[in-house]
Amino acid sequence: MAETILACDLGTGGNKASLYDTEGRCLAAVFVPYETEYPQAGWHEQRPAAWWDSVVRSTRELLAQGAADPQGIACLAISGHSLGCVPLDAEGRLLRQSTPIWSDKRPADQAAQFFERIDPGAWYRRTGNGFPPPHYTVFKVMWYRDHEPEVFARAAKIVGTKDYVNYRLTGRIATDCSYASGSGVYDLLAWDYSDELLAAADLPRELLPEIVPSTEILGPLTAEAAGALGLPRSVKVACGGVDNSCMALGARNIAEGRTYASLGSSSWIAVSSEKPLLDEKARPYVFTHVIPGMFTSAVAIFSGGTSLQWVRDKLCANLVARAKEEGKDPYDVMTALAAESPVGAKKLLFNPSLAGGSSLDASPHVRGALLGLDLGHTQADVVRAALEGIALNLRLVLDELRRLGSVGHAMVVVGGGSRSKLWRQIFADALEINILKTNVGQEAGSLGAAAVAAVACGLWDGFERIDQVHQLEETAVPDPQNVAVYRRLLPAFRQASLDQARLGDVLAELDLAADG
Repeated sequence: MAETILACDLGTGGNKASLYDTEGRCLAAVFVPYETEYPQAGWHEQRPAAWWDSVVRSTRELLAQGAADPQGIACLAISGHSLGCVPLDAEGRLLRQSTPIWSDKRPADQAAQFFERIDPGAWYRRTGNGFPPPHYTVFKVMWYRDHEPEVFARAAKIVGTKDYVNYRLTGRIATDCSYASGSGVYDLLAWDYSDELLAAADLPRELLPEIVPSTEILGPLTAEAAGALGLPRSVKVACGGVDNSCMALGARNIAEGRTYASLGSSSWIAVSSEKPLLDEKARPYVFTHVIPGMFTSAVAIFSGGTSLQWVRDKLCANLVARAKEEGKDPYDVMTALAAESPVGAKKLLFNPSLAGGSSLDASPHVRGALLGLDLGHTQADVVRAALEGIALNLRLVLDELRRLGSVGHAMVVVGGGSRSKLWRQIFADALEINILKTNVGQEAGSLGAAAVAAVACGLWDGFERIDQVHQLEETAVPDPQNVAVYRRLLPAFRQASLDQARLGDVLAELDLAADG
């Protein structure tokens, strides 16, 4: 009996193919990267052919490791990065070799045209699309229509990232609710595309793929796909889900109020609930969950791990060199040094907005800063302030989510930052919540895709099995003394964020090349 699952985590940087057994244990994984192209300012594109090649190569390399018999693979599912915009003609052929990805923001004019017809607040309340509007698929489709009419005229379907790969796997074009909810024209509470929003965009419903459950089997592998992957045609392909929702599932956000934090390049906190958490001030971005009847609502900071990486690369060259000599991870050396600094880093504050402001900030022009720096501060204080600044910024995120809905008393952390014991304790103290480290770590997206596949092909009775996969390794409990310090720092951190936003607006208007 086929009892192995193939999960693909199709991320911004590449595809990770993983094999899972029926207990949800990861047997092996292989990552194959692909490039993002930046042909013009604000244009971020990838090649759909590169996604397919990455899936093929990672799967073949995975099978070559011998962790599982290809004949024993029952099903596969993909977690795909969001807001893709791949135009296909009536024969399913690519109409553009490179297509915009989620971070592409070229269609600002198209968004402005749309909001002449639809109130922006009403659009957000209906869709939960809390990113800046130009990122969403509908506006990229409108951009095709306005700037590449020959492409638009031939387009029969516009599909997303994982849905394009699913088409290559099965020959069927479809999407699921979680991915469709990032289209810009999806009504969260109706669980369907909105005819009103489509009319405002002047786009036909037929241009978008049909919506099916994440667990629907789209079909077996085509003969061509089976040959390319080195798999039997009997492998079933589930529709899968958007990365945000698959990660929520993999992080065990399967019940009302469950919360997780992702500590990666960008960082966010997400809550799962039966109603979307919507607020025009904080603008949580909401996706339909891969679990029927649920939503995942999140607020992000754009530069979490990347801000810490900047500190590593620009301010800690000596620690990087020491780590190389000692055969250690540079971040381990950095956090060991940070532990020598007291809680609060001697009143040194770090604003991690090195990539600009998110919906949480008073201005998109806000930039990062070290604030309160004096001659008595040490490198240890700087590193600790960076760790604390990211945590305090996420405390502002959590406060907004707590204001909008029910948040539990514990939070699972996933992503690279979850490895640090010191940082987990800082998060527990700054956020005033128990921080749970489990065996899942950086595999949440892959595990979510695997769980979708397991339910789709009947190996699991339901998503509740995800709780059995997570094995608790450590709980960081808030320390009352440390909590008191962060409570005193938090108003200063909030004020500093507002001041940085005002300063960012001033700097954005400066023209340093001007005469005089």
